[in-house]
Amino acid sequence: MSGHSKWATTKHKKAVVDAKRSKLFAKLIKNVEVAARTGGGDPDGNPTLFDAIQKAKKNSVPIDNIERARKRGGGEEAGGADWQTIMYEGYGPAGVALLVECLTDNRNRATSEVRVAVTRNGGTMADAGSVSYLFNRKGVVIVPKEGTTEDDVTLAVLEAGGEDVSDIGEAFEVVCEATDLVSVRTALQEAGIDYESAESSFLPSLEIPLDEENAKKVMRIVDALEDSDDVQNVFTNADIPDEVMEKIG
Repeated sequence: MSGHSKWATTKHKKAVVDAKRSKLFAKLIKNVEVAARTGGGDPDGNPTLFDAIQKAKKNSVPIDNIERARKRGGGEEAGGADWQTIMYEGYGPAGVALLVECLTDNRNRATSEVRVAVTRNGGTMADAGSVSYLFNRKGVVIVPKEGTTEDDVTLAVLEAGGEDVSDIGEAFEVVCEATDLVSVRTALQEAGIDYESAESSFLPSLEIPLDEENAKKVMRIVDALEDSDDVQNVFTNADIPDEVMEKIG
Protein backbone atom coordinates (compact mmCIF):
# COMPACT_ATOMS: atom_id res chain seq x y z
CA MET A 1 0.00 0.00 0.00
CA SER A 2 3.00 2.30 0.37
CA GLY A 3 3.06 3.41 -3.26
CA HIS A 4 -0.65 4.17 -3.25
CA SER A 5 -0.42 5.98 0.07
CA LYS A 6 2.53 8.13 -0.97
CA TRP A 7 0.78 8.99 -4.21
CA ALA A 8 -2.34 10.01 -2.29
CA THR A 9 -0.27 12.12 0.10
CA THR A 10 1.62 13.77 -2.75
CA LYS A 11 -1.58 14.63 -4.58
CA HIS A 12 -3.11 16.00 -1.37
CA LYS A 13 -0.16 18.33 -0.76
CA LYS A 14 -0.13 19.41 -4.41
CA ALA A 15 -3.83 20.23 -4.30
CA VAL A 16 -3.33 22.60 -1.39
CA VAL A 17 -0.78 24.78 -3.16
CA ASP A 18 -1.84 24.78 -6.80
CA ALA A 19 -4.65 26.41 -8.73
CA LYS A 20 -7.15 23.81 -7.51
CA ARG A 21 -7.22 25.34 -4.02
CA SER A 22 -10.72 26.76 -4.53
CA LYS A 23 -12.05 23.37 -5.67
CA LEU A 24 -10.49 21.70 -2.66
CA PHE A 25 -12.06 24.29 -0.37
CA ALA A 26 -15.48 23.72 -1.95
CA LYS A 27 -15.24 19.96 -1.43
CA LEU A 28 -14.14 20.29 2.17
CA ILE A 29 -16.96 22.75 2.90
CA LYS A 30 -19.44 20.38 1.28
CA ASN A 31 -18.22 17.60 3.60
CA VAL A 32 -18.87 19.82 6.61
CA GLU A 33 -22.40 20.64 5.46
CA VAL A 34 -23.32 17.03 4.74
CA ALA A 35 -21.85 15.78 8.03
CA ALA A 36 -23.88 18.38 9.95
CA ARG A 37 -27.06 17.47 8.08
CA THR A 38 -26.57 13.75 8.67
CA GLY A 39 -25.53 13.74 12.31
CA GLY A 40 -26.45 17.17 13.69
CA GLY A 41 -24.63 20.49 13.84
CA ASP A 42 -22.81 19.97 17.14
CA PRO A 43 -19.28 18.67 16.45
CA ASP A 44 -18.94 17.49 20.05
CA GLY A 45 -21.78 15.03 19.47
CA ASN A 46 -21.05 14.30 15.81
CA PRO A 47 -17.60 12.72 15.26
CA THR A 48 -17.94 12.83 11.47
CA LEU A 49 -18.60 16.57 11.59
CA PHE A 50 -15.71 17.05 14.02
CA ASP A 51 -13.31 15.34 11.60
CA ALA A 52 -14.70 17.23 8.58
CA ILE A 53 -14.15 20.54 10.38
CA GLN A 54 -10.68 19.44 11.49
CA LYS A 55 -9.67 18.56 7.94
CA ALA A 56 -11.03 21.84 6.57
CA LYS A 57 -9.09 23.81 9.17
CA LYS A 58 -5.88 21.88 8.47
CA ASN A 59 -6.25 22.85 4.81
CA SER A 60 -6.65 26.55 5.66
CA VAL A 61 -10.34 26.85 4.78
CA PRO A 62 -11.53 30.15 6.35
CA ILE A 63 -13.27 29.64 9.70
CA ASP A 64 -16.26 31.73 8.59
CA ASN A 65 -16.84 29.46 5.60
CA ILE A 66 -16.65 26.36 7.79
CA GLU A 67 -19.08 27.81 10.32
CA ARG A 68 -21.62 28.80 7.65
CA ALA A 69 -21.49 25.29 6.19
CA ARG A 70 -22.01 23.80 9.63
CA LYS A 71 -25.03 26.03 10.23
CA ARG A 72 -26.55 25.26 6.82
CA GLY A 73 -26.20 21.55 7.38
CA GLY A 74 -27.48 21.73 10.93
CA GLY A 75 -30.53 23.77 9.92
CA GLU A 76 -29.46 26.93 11.74
CA GLU A 77 -29.31 28.82 8.42
CA ALA A 78 -31.21 28.41 5.16
CA GLY A 79 -29.60 27.61 1.82
CA GLY A 80 -28.30 24.06 2.13
CA ALA A 81 -28.39 21.85 -0.96
CA ASP A 82 -29.84 18.34 -1.23
CA TRP A 83 -26.55 16.47 -1.52
CA GLN A 84 -26.53 12.82 -2.59
CA THR A 85 -23.64 10.38 -2.32
CA ILE A 86 -23.14 8.29 -5.46
CA MET A 87 -20.40 5.75 -6.23
CA TYR A 88 -19.21 5.06 -9.76
CA GLU A 89 -16.92 2.25 -10.84
CA GLY A 90 -14.56 1.87 -13.76
CA TYR A 91 -11.25 0.65 -15.12
CA GLY A 92 -8.15 2.52 -16.19
CA PRO A 93 -5.05 1.41 -18.16
CA ALA A 94 -3.40 -1.88 -17.11
CA GLY A 95 -6.66 -3.01 -15.53
CA VAL A 96 -6.43 -0.48 -12.67
CA ALA A 97 -9.70 -0.30 -10.73
CA LEU A 98 -11.38 3.08 -10.24
CA LEU A 99 -13.85 3.83 -7.46
CA VAL A 100 -15.28 7.35 -7.73
CA GLU A 101 -17.18 8.90 -4.82
CA CYS A 102 -19.44 11.81 -5.72
CA LEU A 103 -21.36 14.22 -3.55
CA THR A 104 -23.81 16.03 -5.81
CA ASP A 105 -27.12 17.86 -6.02
CA ASN A 106 -27.52 16.80 -9.67
CA ARG A 107 -27.19 13.09 -10.40
CA ASN A 108 -27.39 13.49 -14.19
CA ARG A 109 -24.59 16.06 -14.23
CA ALA A 110 -22.37 13.92 -11.99
CA THR A 111 -22.92 10.82 -14.13
CA SER A 112 -22.08 12.71 -17.31
CA GLU A 113 -18.94 14.34 -15.92
CA VAL A 114 -17.57 11.11 -14.49
CA ARG A 115 -18.23 9.20 -17.70
CA VAL A 116 -16.56 11.87 -19.84
CA ALA A 117 -13.52 12.11 -17.54
CA VAL A 118 -12.99 8.35 -17.60
CA THR A 119 -13.72 7.51 -21.25
CA ARG A 120 -11.94 10.50 -22.80
CA ASN A 121 -8.76 9.57 -20.95
CA GLY A 122 -8.57 5.93 -21.92
CA GLY A 123 -10.69 4.31 -19.23
CA THR A 124 -14.00 2.47 -19.26
CA MET A 125 -17.02 2.60 -16.96
CA ALA A 126 -18.09 -0.57 -15.14
CA ASP A 127 -21.30 -1.90 -13.62
CA ALA A 128 -21.95 -1.51 -9.90
CA GLY A 129 -20.10 -4.21 -7.97
CA SER A 130 -17.53 -4.85 -10.72
CA VAL A 131 -14.79 -2.93 -8.90
CA SER A 132 -15.96 -2.22 -5.36
CA TYR A 133 -15.22 -5.78 -4.18
CA LEU A 134 -11.52 -5.02 -4.69
CA PHE A 135 -11.61 -2.39 -1.92
CA ASN A 136 -12.20 -2.47 1.82
CA ARG A 137 -13.81 0.35 3.78
CA LYS A 138 -11.25 1.46 6.37
CA GLY A 139 -10.53 4.31 8.72
CA VAL A 140 -7.37 6.24 7.82
CA VAL A 141 -5.63 8.75 10.09
CA ILE A 142 -2.66 10.78 8.83
CA VAL A 143 -0.20 11.83 11.54
CA PRO A 144 2.58 14.38 10.77
CA LYS A 145 6.04 13.30 11.84
CA GLU A 146 6.95 16.46 13.74
CA GLY A 147 8.23 15.30 17.12
CA THR A 148 6.54 11.91 16.80
CA THR A 149 7.99 8.47 16.13
CA GLU A 150 6.33 5.43 14.59
CA ASP A 151 6.60 3.66 17.95
CA ASP A 152 4.79 6.57 19.66
CA VAL A 153 1.92 6.35 17.19
CA THR A 154 1.73 2.55 17.33
CA LEU A 155 1.65 2.51 21.11
CA ALA A 156 -1.11 5.14 21.18
CA VAL A 157 -3.46 3.41 18.74
CA LEU A 158 -2.82 -0.29 19.41
CA GLU A 159 -5.54 -0.85 22.01
CA ALA A 160 -7.94 1.58 20.30
CA GLY A 161 -8.22 -0.56 17.17
CA GLY A 162 -5.25 0.51 15.09
CA GLU A 163 -4.39 -2.28 12.66
CA ASP A 164 -1.37 -0.91 10.83
CA VAL A 165 0.98 2.08 11.06
CA SER A 166 2.99 2.91 7.93
CA ASP A 167 5.68 5.45 7.15
CA ILE A 168 4.47 7.36 4.06
CA GLY A 169 7.21 9.96 3.81
CA GLU A 170 6.45 13.10 5.77
CA ALA A 171 3.72 11.44 7.84
CA PHE A 172 2.52 8.18 9.34
CA GLU A 173 -0.63 6.51 8.09
CA VAL A 174 -2.76 4.67 10.65
CA VAL A 175 -5.28 2.16 9.27
CA CYS A 176 -8.16 0.75 11.29
CA GLU A 177 -11.67 -0.55 10.83
CA ALA A 178 -14.00 2.29 9.83
CA THR A 179 -15.98 1.67 13.02
CA ASP A 180 -12.82 2.26 15.12
CA LEU A 181 -11.94 5.59 13.52
CA VAL A 182 -13.27 7.73 16.37
CA SER A 183 -11.56 5.64 19.08
CA VAL A 184 -8.22 5.71 17.22
CA ARG A 185 -8.44 9.46 16.68
CA THR A 186 -9.37 9.96 20.33
CA ALA A 187 -6.46 7.77 21.48
CA LEU A 188 -4.03 9.97 19.52
CA GLN A 189 -5.51 13.10 21.06
CA GLU A 190 -5.25 11.67 24.56
CA ALA A 191 -1.60 10.78 23.89
CA GLY A 192 -0.93 14.38 22.85
CA ILE A 193 -0.25 13.41 19.22
CA ASP A 194 -1.54 15.80 16.58
CA TYR A 195 -3.11 14.38 13.44
CA GLU A 196 -3.69 15.92 10.03
CA SER A 197 -6.86 14.10 8.99
CA ALA A 198 -9.11 11.25 10.08
CA GLU A 199 -11.66 9.85 7.64
CA SER A 200 -13.18 6.75 6.14
CA SER A 201 -11.52 5.61 2.94
CA PHE A 202 -11.52 2.71 0.48
CA LEU A 203 -8.22 0.83 0.47
CA PRO A 204 -7.41 -1.77 -2.20
CA SER A 205 -7.01 -5.40 -1.20
CA LEU A 206 -4.64 -5.98 -4.13
CA GLU A 207 -2.58 -3.35 -5.95
CA ILE A 208 -1.37 -3.22 -9.55
CA PRO A 209 2.21 -1.93 -10.01
CA LEU A 210 2.50 0.57 -12.86
CA ASP A 211 5.34 1.57 -15.15
CA GLU A 212 5.90 5.19 -16.12
CA GLU A 213 3.64 5.14 -19.19
CA ASN A 214 0.63 3.60 -17.45
CA ALA A 215 1.17 5.71 -14.33
CA LYS A 216 0.85 8.85 -16.46
CA LYS A 217 -2.36 7.54 -18.03
CA VAL A 218 -3.94 6.66 -14.69
CA MET A 219 -3.00 10.00 -13.16
CA ARG A 220 -4.52 11.75 -16.18
CA ILE A 221 -7.85 10.03 -15.47
CA VAL A 222 -7.68 10.84 -11.76
CA ASP A 223 -6.84 14.49 -12.45
CA ALA A 224 -9.76 14.75 -14.89
CA LEU A 225 -12.14 13.24 -12.34
CA GLU A 226 -10.93 15.53 -9.56
CA ASP A 227 -11.59 18.54 -11.79
CA SER A 228 -15.31 17.84 -11.38
CA ASP A 229 -16.99 19.73 -8.55
CA ASP A 230 -19.20 16.68 -7.96
CA VAL A 231 -16.30 14.29 -7.34
CA GLN A 232 -15.21 14.13 -3.70
CA ASN A 233 -12.74 11.23 -3.80
CA VAL A 234 -11.10 8.92 -6.32
CA PHE A 235 -9.79 5.57 -5.09
CA THR A 236 -7.60 3.27 -7.20
CA ASN A 237 -5.59 0.11 -6.72
CA ALA A 238 -2.65 1.60 -8.61
CA ASP A 239 0.79 1.12 -7.06
CA ILE A 240 3.14 3.79 -8.40
CA PRO A 241 6.71 3.13 -7.20
CA ASP A 242 8.65 6.06 -5.78
CA GLU A 243 11.12 6.11 -8.66
CA VAL A 244 8.30 6.31 -11.21
CA MET A 245 6.56 9.07 -9.22
CA GLU A 246 9.80 11.08 -9.21
CA LYS A 247 10.07 10.82 -13.00
CA ILE A 248 6.52 11.97 -13.69
CA GLY A 249 6.49 14.67 -11.01
